Amino acid sequence: MNSTPSDPADQRARREAAAWLTKHDRGLTAAEQDEFFQWLAADPRHGAWFARHREGWTRLDAIADWRPEHGTEPNPDVLAKPAVRPRWLRPAILTAMAATLALAGGALWQRTAATPPATTVARAEIGGYERRVLDDGSVAELNRDAEIEVNYTAGERRVVLRRGEAHFTVEKNPARPFVVHARGVAVRAVGTAFNVRLDSSSVEVLVTEGKVQVAPPPALAAASPAAAPASPLVAAGERATVPLAAHATPHVVRTTAAELARLRAWQPQLLDFASTPLADVLAELNRRNRVQLVLADPSRARVPIVASIRSDNLEGFVSLVASAAGLQAEHRGDYEIVLRAAK
Repeated sequence: MNSTPSDPADQRARREAAAWLTKHDRGLTAAEQDEFFQWLAADPRHGAWFARHREGWTRLDAIADWRPEHGTEPNPDVLAKPAVRPRWLRPAILTAMAATLALAGGALWQRTAATPPATTVARAEIGGYERRVLDDGSVAELNRDAEIEVNYTAGERRVVLRRGEAHFTVEKNPARPFVVHARGVAVRAVGTAFNVRLDSSSVEVLVTEGKVQVAPPPALAAASPAAAPASPLVAAGERATVPLAAHATPHVVRTTAAELARLRAWQPQLLDFASTPLADVLAELNRRNRVQLVLADPSRARVPIVASIRSDNLEGFVSLVASAAGLQAEHRGDYEIVLRAAK
């Protein structure tokens, strides 16, 4: 980069890159991703500083594995000095370490606070998607028309799935279990990631990371404790189905990679396209969205697309491809966007 350490524009690019890295770490909204693309295109220094900060952030990943309860000795990897550390990286590491320690201190204070947070309700609109960061840092992702009720106490993190489907990425805290209730079925986790879907006749639990314990409705087993259904442990890559019927036993099966991808297709993901033909990109986005993209000009089908974009950010993608492939968008109703050659 043709700049000096005292260059105001370079310093501003450096600060903005650090801010964007933080946003990327917690996940960009569709609007933020559009803004990020515009920021990258505005100045070549933006992309350079973003790449540098991302490398520095990667060096700090070892800190995330350290917790006071793991032992009295610090993690040696955290304190190890790398053989070569670029001069520009030192202030970035110090800034990131300070932010990490401040967040850890805040989280510890929050966990030991005497007053539990109030009950909150989150819901996704029909045809929409909602991502909610909970008070302890756990993340709830709600599929279309899903609704949850969150009520944390000093001894338990309790979430009630009122309807629909939700995926939970749980912050570790063995002293304060995370339990999702759905029509009497209890899904208990300490630190893991799993999906819960409630329908009229059953509750389905899909574990994507770690393990959870799935307990059937306690009222169903109260009449005969000896015949009470088991509460199996469900591991990553397994799916448990609990019928909402008396004396029902959870049924656990192993899922294939293809099944897992299909069951999680409703969750937005960051898709990377490296010189991928436009027709293939459209097919992938159409598979993941209710709104369909139609290419009206077949001659553009082989145009290579290079981009990283959220699977639900159709408007951002349309703006990108309009300039890259010389296309314009025509909205037809609520669920179709036609791409045709610009006049």
